[in-house]
Parts: sequence; C-alpha cells; structure tokens
Amino acid sequence: MIPYVNEAEFFPSIPLSRALDRPVAEQDVLGDLVVASPPLPSRIAGGRPAGWMFADWEDYLLAPRSLHPYAGGPNANDPEIFHMAVRLHPAYRALRPPEWAEIAQRLARIAGLAPAGDEHACRWVALQVRPGRLDVIANLIREDGAWARQPYPLARTLMEECRSIEADLGLVPAQPHGGRPLSVQLPAQRPVLPRTVAEQSPPAVAAQLATVMCQLANETNGPIAAVRGLVEQAAHRLQELPHAYGPDAAHQLELIARRLYGIQQNLEATAADLPGAGQRAALTTHAPAAPRPAPARRSR
Repeated sequence: MIPYVNEAEFFPSIPLSRALDRPVAEQDVLGDLVVASPPLPSRIAGGRPAGWMFADWEDYLLAPRSLHPYAGGPNANDPEIFHMAVRLHPAYRALRPPEWAEIAQRLARIAGLAPAGDEHACRWVALQVRPGRLDVIANLIREDGAWARQPYPLARTLMEECRSIEADLGLVPAQPHGGRPLSVQLPAQRPVLPRTVAEQSPPAVAAQLATVMCQLANETNGPIAAVRGLVEQAAHRLQELPHAYGPDAAHQLELIARRLYGIQQNLEATAADLPGAGQRAALTTHAPAAPRPAPARRSR
C-alpha cells in the first residue's frame, strides 16, 4: 500500500476530478463511491452521503473558509484543500467497503484531519472509485477555525500507518520475507510490433501500433508496470532501514516510480490519439487497467 500526497488546491473540484479520473458536473451524484466521512449535516440530502451531488460535497468542503477569523497555513496564502491517495498492490485481495472505510478513517486520523475524540476536526470525504485506490479529500481549516496540525514528516508517517494497516487487514506485504517479489506474479510479455502489410489501411496499422502501446502501458501485466513494481518494492525496503541513507534513497526511487507512471500515461494518451481507435478497442485482448499514481513526497 503506497500513500501519495498531492499538491494542495484552493477548490475541491480539482482533487474530486482527479479522484474520479474525469471532469465532474454539479449534478453528479457520487453515491456509493463515498466510503467514509465525518457525521454530515442532515439538512443536505437528508444527511445521506449517497444522495449528495458534487455541488453538495463542494459546499461541504468549502464551508470552513467562511469561518472568520481562521488561522492561515504555514505560509499566509497556502491552499487549504488537502488530497491524499493510497494505492494497493495488484496482488492484494479485493477489499470490502467496511475495510476501505477503516483505511480512510485511520489515514484521516494519522494525517491530522480527524484526531480521536476531536469535536472540531476537519471536514473530509473518502472515495473509492478506481480498483485498488482510495482518495481522501479534506479542508485543512478545522471546524473551530484553526489550521490542522499535520505530522512531520507527513509522507513517512503515512507510510508507517499503511504498513500497520496491511498487517492488521492481513494483506500481503510488498516484499514477503523469504519470498519472491510480488512483481514476479505480474509477468511482462514483450509485445511484438506488427509488420506493415501493403494491403492494410493506415488506420489499421495505427490501430495495431496503438494496441502495442497499450500493452506496454498495461497496469496489470505490462512491462513498465512490472518494473515500477520492483522500484516501489525497493523503496519500501529502504524506508524500513534505520540508516540515514534509507529515506533519501527511497525518495529517489519513489520519484523514479512516478516518472515510470508518467510514461505509462503518455503511451496511453498517444495510443488514444492515433487513427483507428475503434479498431484498437476490438484488437485489444485485455483493456488496460485504470492508471494508478506512483508514490512521491510532498514538496516543501
């Protein structure tokens, strides 16, 4: 389980769109995608998160901004909308909604959004949209107008909590002791470029090449995903080392994993722009899984 903290924003529409992997409209009902949140005001959609539209969630997350005076962030003009995501390893078992809710509540607590027993904690919501991924979006302005106190370093604190969650839920560790890396379970088959045939139309050739690019970027069994998995596992192991060089080297590997994820996205985008997209859909044996963000640390 790998946590990732996105850059803070001034409006929740950006992280909500990022979590859904698509633009959102005010009338969009998030419904069962919401797996956890604090107690909600009963005046909106009967207090049931399943009935809230995007506009309701936006108003809910922005409401603390109206508290005057409220404490500013570490810097005077810091944006207050916080967004973190966690991604499970593809080899993990599928989690049930109550387990996703437990993960969200534990991460919200450890990140300083909802300390135990705090009646004036931050407003937040957790969505489970894409397979193996959880997004938590919050306003860092608390209900009492103060700015949330988050642990430092946040990235390491989240990583340690993720390791604890994995143990408590009985999930397979990123690198089982005495076992082979989990990426071995994701064999990477080398795609073969199709030969150009004179009788083939240009869109047909483009569709074949687009299929190859999608195979390269495939999150389930593509070669780039396999390499990225090994890099992430190495980062996990380095994080666990007590030596001073461990965290720095782990951070560098996390950045490498993020760049590999960017390559996957670029390949998919290039494939989508090629002619014959409809033919490519018919030629693809396994549709690529939804992209998942690779780990990185919040810049300071």
